[in-house]
Amino acid sequence: MGSRNITVIEEFILLGFANHPRLELVLFAVLSLIYLVTLFGNLSILALTCLDSRLHTPMYFFLSNLAFLNICYTSAVVPKMLINFFVVRKSISYHFCMAQVYITLFLGAAECFLLMVMAFDRYAAICHPLHYTTMMNKTVCVSLAISAWVSSFLISVAPSFAMKRSLCNLIIDHLFCEAPILFQLACPGQDLSQNETMMVVGSVFTLLLPFVLILLSYVRIVAAILRISSADGKRKAFSTCSAHVTVVTIYYGSGMFTYMRPQSSSSAEKDKLISLFYSVINPMLNPIIYSLRNKDVKEALLKVLGRTKGSQ
Repeated sequence: MGSRNITVIEEFILLGFANHPRLELVLFAVLSLIYLVTLFGNLSILALTCLDSRLHTPMYFFLSNLAFLNICYTSAVVPKMLINFFVVRKSISYHFCMAQVYITLFLGAAECFLLMVMAFDRYAAICHPLHYTTMMNKTVCVSLAISAWVSSFLISVAPSFAMKRSLCNLIIDHLFCEAPILFQLACPGQDLSQNETMMVVGSVFTLLLPFVLILLSYVRIVAAILRISSADGKRKAFSTCSAHVTVVTIYYGSGMFTYMRPQSSSSAEKDKLISLFYSVINPMLNPIIYSLRNKDVKEALLKVLGRTKGSQ
């Protein structure tokens, strides 16, 4: 009976905030603006990193990877979400739903690994400044980035496959399809302990382990900064890490809350608000926190704008 139900599923209904139609109109306007800002901010980072040679450094190479990831993540979720705010029948096809599940798992894991790599970059720059160019040469940077993407891609396969075998319900009380929410669509009487265990184990490798390594990196970084004699030197060293610490705190806080708690403790409305934060707002904040307040990026932007005006 369970397998028969799975074969006939062609679409799901995403409830979203259907009980609050006025809220949906407000969210449509606000999230549309946020999405445009997200695209502009992250595309600007990609363009400036390519166009200005001063940004051809490991830090901005990894930041451009993060910007590309932010564009892909938010584009996989937000456009369909905006459409469903307007239509009466808030549906999503089975295959598109499964694609969202895999993409959010894949890109979520990739962001964790990229943030870990960026922490290592800051560690090398502050704790080993004389050997930094050797430790973080082009080959090393490319290898670390490829490892982050490939590892995330492979880690995301098993949870996605497990969900395809366990779904019966057609109603999703959420804004988009993601793994923890779809576990709630299992056939009646089905034991979900294996799926939850798989999710927790995956979270340990993609969330907890990178987070611990980031913390260890920053223990060494703080110790190195405290040994700097000048106050100005300490301030500059801390400023190079502050953006990364902010993003790590925001991203890992929301990620661990979503993926590393028992599903029995979840609340639909709370899950929706948290998902809005890490799927819509966080990709917008990343370029602002990391680069748009950064002196090098501002100078690169002015240089590109000046070149554009000059060509006209």
